[in-house]
Amino acid sequence: MPQRRLATSRSREPRHRFAEELRQLRARKGATLRQLGERLGWDHSLFGKMEKGETLGSPEVVQALDHYYGTPGMLLALWELARADHTQFREQYRRYMKLEAEAVSLWHFAASVLPGLLQTPEYAREVLAAGGLKGDELDQQVNARMGRKELLVQEDSPPFRTILSEATLLTPLRERAAWSAQLEHLSALADRDNVTVHVLPNSAGLHALLGFDLWYLLLPDGRTVAYTENGYRGELIEETAPVVRLQKAYDSVRDLALSPAESRKFILRKLEEVPCGSTT
Repeated sequence: MPQRRLATSRSREPRHRFAEELRQLRARKGATLRQLGERLGWDHSLFGKMEKGETLGSPEVVQALDHYYGTPGMLLALWELARADHTQFREQYRRYMKLEAEAVSLWHFAASVLPGLLQTPEYAREVLAAGGLKGDELDQQVNARMGRKELLVQEDSPPFRTILSEATLLTPLRERAAWSAQLEHLSALADRDNVTVHVLPNSAGLHALLGFDLWYLLLPDGRTVAYTENGYRGELIEETAPVVRLQKAYDSVRDLALSPAESRKFILRKLEEVPCGSTT
C-alpha cells in the first residue's frame, strides 16, 4: 500500500490536494486515463477532470479509486474535505456561471426563491441582504445578478424553462410595490418566446426535488451538466449517471406542474392578490 503522506507536505487547498493526489497515484500505478476508465467502469474523461480539479466525482467513484490504488479511505477523506471547502464553492460557482453563459438551453427548478435570471433589482437586493451581504458587496452582487438577466433578452437568447414551486410565489417582499413589480416582471418574461414558466402547486404534494434548486444546462458540445443548490452550498455535477438521474427527477416534477398557460394565469392571480395602498 502506498505510504500515506502528511497533508502539510502538499497543497493546502483541499481541492488542489485531492487532484494532486489522484495524479500522483495514477502515475505511480503506471496507468493511463483510458486504462483507468476501462478498469473501473467510468468514462476516462471523468478521471481526467478530477485530476485537473474540474470536478470532484461521486463518493462511489472515489471509493473505487481508493480500492484500485490500495489507499483505503484516504481519497474519500480528501474528497470530503474538498467538498466542505467554502472557498472552492465560490470558485465552482464561477465555473457554473461560465457554463451558464455558454449554454444553448437551460432548465431550472426553484424550491423557495425565484431564480436570479427572473429577479428584479429589489428582489435580488432583499434576497442577498437576507443572506448577510451589505454595503458595497451587496451593491456589487446585485449589479452582477442583474447582468445575468441579459442572457434571456438578447436576440439569440437560449430557451429557458423554469418550474417554480408555489412557495416562491407565497413569500412576498417587504414592500408591496416591489413585490407587485416582481410579479409583473415575471409575467412579462413568461410571455417571451424563449421563456417557459411552470408553477408547481403545493397540492402536487411530495416530489423528487424537495429541498434544493436545480439548474440543468445543455452545452454547445452536446454535454449536459447540472448544478444543485440549497441554502448553504452548491454542487456542479458533470458525471453522466447523476445528471441522468436528475433529469428524470426534473421530468417527473414537470409532469406535476401546471401548464405554461395555467401558470401565467396563476401568477396574474397572485398579482391581483397583492394589497393596494401602503407599501409596507
